[in-house]
Amino acid sequence: MLEYNQWNEIKKGLSKKKKLISFKNRDIFWVHIGKNLGYETFGKGEEFLRPVLVFKKFSSNTFFGIPLITATKEDIFHYRFLVKNNDKINYASLSQIRIFDVSRLHDKLDKMSVEDFDKLKEKLGSLFC
Repeated sequence: MLEYNQWNEIKKGLSKKKKLISFKNRDIFWVHIGKNLGYETFGKGEEFLRPVLVFKKFSSNTFFGIPLITATKEDIFHYRFLVKNNDKINYASLSQIRIFDVSRLHDKLDKMSVEDFDKLKEKLGSLFC
């Protein structure tokens, strides 16, 4: 219960955030995801952060994002790629794709290569079609 209370305090601060951060498709940001329920991906650490890929920018305020994980997941629901700025293999958790508000963005981590992004789009398309 304590983690939900901590997340609530952070979320209150984020809701007052005035600074807009510029972002584009393929950008990877640290995002305040929060403490979520059940099997939903959640953020870690004191600020409940997780890397998220900007999959589709809808406006200057919202985007379709895919949370990233480092646990090995070789299945149809994950896309494996290298995040160069931290030199780690990450997995885009395709089953966790969702809408994010720009106020959740913390810091930019990296940008996914065009080649990886195109492959991810193909995999995501085959997953939902």
